[in-house]
Amino acid sequence: MAELTGSARALHEVYDTALLDLDGVVYAGGEALPHAVASLRTARDAGMRLAYVTNNAARTPETVADHLTALGVPAAPDEVVTSAQAVARLVAESVPPGSAVLCAGGEGLRVALRERGLRPVASADEGPAAVVQGYGGPDLSWGMLSEAALAVNRGVPWFAANLDATIPGGRGITPGNGAAVEVVRIATRHTREPEVAGKPRPPMHRESILRTGARRPLVIGDRLDTDIEGAHVGSVDSLLVLSGVTDAAALVAARAEHRPTYVAEDLRGLLVGHPGPSREGDGVFGCGGWRASVSGGGLVIEGRGEPLDGLRALCAAAWAAADAGIPAGAERALARLGW
Repeated sequence: MAELTGSARALHEVYDTALLDLDGVVYAGGEALPHAVASLRTARDAGMRLAYVTNNAARTPETVADHLTALGVPAAPDEVVTSAQAVARLVAESVPPGSAVLCAGGEGLRVALRERGLRPVASADEGPAAVVQGYGGPDLSWGMLSEAALAVNRGVPWFAANLDATIPGGRGITPGNGAAVEVVRIATRHTREPEVAGKPRPPMHRESILRTGARRPLVIGDRLDTDIEGAHVGSVDSLLVLSGVTDAAALVAARAEHRPTYVAEDLRGLLVGHPGPSREGDGVFGCGGWRASVSGGGLVIEGRGEPLDGLRALCAAAWAAADAGIPAGAERALARLGW
């Protein structure tokens, strides 16, 4: 059973490199999240290396680094790892050096392809050795998707930076690269599938380790199905922060590959120890001053103390029940904790 783990020492003292997701972890809507800047500065000053790992393939590492620096988190381009870089490496390992690659994406993807000695082109008639799709923002045209579909239907190898269906923005949710990939998939009558590089797939984790040289990395993210699952795929520890898309209810209901090693409200969790829940009886788990169990088809929480400790106990009880095939509702227990 995947389960939350305890650490008496602060996480930035235990792990040598933080592999940080960006949106929902460091910033939201382009603005720094509360406590993010101060927490990252403290971790870096204490000797932890920071690396920013994003599925967004549209922006170049230079652009991302400039954005972080402007927010107050000094970052260099070589501290940014993107799904564009991961997919460009995959393509370069599959085609001859200098090959033409039909690039259905933004500047970040084109730069990553050139970094690998490949030549981005825009037409299926230019003899591409591969097709690669990455998020291109509102400038990605229907014509470019048509060119990608034409090439894929001709049998050209097909790659995708990621399959994220949506992208959060300041005005709401918009289609992500996964939606663009689906357009091409429909045009092939669902007879072709791309090779995917981004989180949670192994190529993204490999790219992060190759570029950072991390020996004991900690993945930090806000999404269970990309960040945390990616950590499981890479067999490394993870910290889920509740400052982004995942809420407490989703965490309690997480299946095994979506369960983090640690949980915190935000990046302040990087600077503190984490009490681990303990089994205190048959189906009973404790953390801090809380005790959680399953009774009458629902989770029950008793005691008092820090709400985050109560959430840890609830997760332990819920996950043990789920692994035993016992359904357990969590709404009332989470309401008791104020989540």
